Amino acid sequence: MDDMATTSELRESLARVRHEVGKAVVGQDGAVTGLLIALLANGHVLLEGVPGVAKTLLVRSLSRSLSLETRRVQFTPDLMPGDITGSVVYDPKTGEFEFREGPVFTNILLADEINRTPPKTQSALLEAMEERQVSADGATRKLPVPFLVAATQNPIEYEGTYTLPEAQLDRFLLKLVLDLPPREAEVEVLERHASGFDPRDLEAAGVTPVLDAATLQEAQADVARMPVSADVLGYAVDLARGTRQSPSVRLGVSPRGTTALLAASRAWAWLSGAPGVTPDHIQAMALPVLRHRIQLRPEAELEGVGPDAVLRSVVQQVRVPI
Repeated sequence: MDDMATTSELRESLARVRHEVGKAVVGQDGAVTGLLIALLANGHVLLEGVPGVAKTLLVRSLSRSLSLETRRVQFTPDLMPGDITGSVVYDPKTGEFEFREGPVFTNILLADEINRTPPKTQSALLEAMEERQVSADGATRKLPVPFLVAATQNPIEYEGTYTLPEAQLDRFLLKLVLDLPPREAEVEVLERHASGFDPRDLEAAGVTPVLDAATLQEAQADVARMPVSADVLGYAVDLARGTRQSPSVRLGVSPRGTTALLAASRAWAWLSGAPGVTPDHIQAMALPVLRHRIQLRPEAELEGVGPDAVLRSVVQQVRVPI
């Protein structure tokens, strides 16, 4: 089988995942694409939206469509770091201490309402997200492969929420914002519920596993081989540098953000069937990859300027290579 046929089959397998998620989730096509991009780029994703826009259902449906182990943690104010990573416990039968793995030892970790717990517990995920390992009791334990954190959060102004530490935000490849669905999609949601759809029973909804870990890793390797020209690499760097020079920005995109932009753009180019990465792919990924990596000046926030508006302005101002 030649390389093109292999790429075509891998792309088709990802399309089947989208179809399965669509059996449960309506009107969030952009977020579904974002999750697929995060999977292909081997990155983590942060989903933000008001309660009730199917953030958790979206991740559960994705997990169901993959033959991967999934665990869910509901983040609450009293959650401790050990509740996520695991802790050392005493076994009275053997008289010894042993490490009991936490829910982070899985393929897909659904961190639900991650900003409802204080920063100390949020940061317990930092090492796991960056190094794909957990250090405890003087030993380092590797996490399963693949490993993806899909975290949901409510908008920060909601009561009982804590802002995520900047260092942790930077570890999320994408931040996807889920808006309220359009009227037609909301009507379809009601029609499904009226027909007996139960969001707690995805098996009954017909969502079935269509992609396994081996196929996903093949797709990830294929994405990593997507060609990128020097001009496109320079364009990605110029966009990042543009954020650092914006008068509305206190802290611009770091080099880690630039590498994330490249990884996500490669995945999007591969998913859309392009032969290589173009400036259009970079522009399409600029908002979801960079919106959580810039800090605005207080005066800009007071004027109601948001990260997305600043990034759109930067994209308009930076010269596009021909």
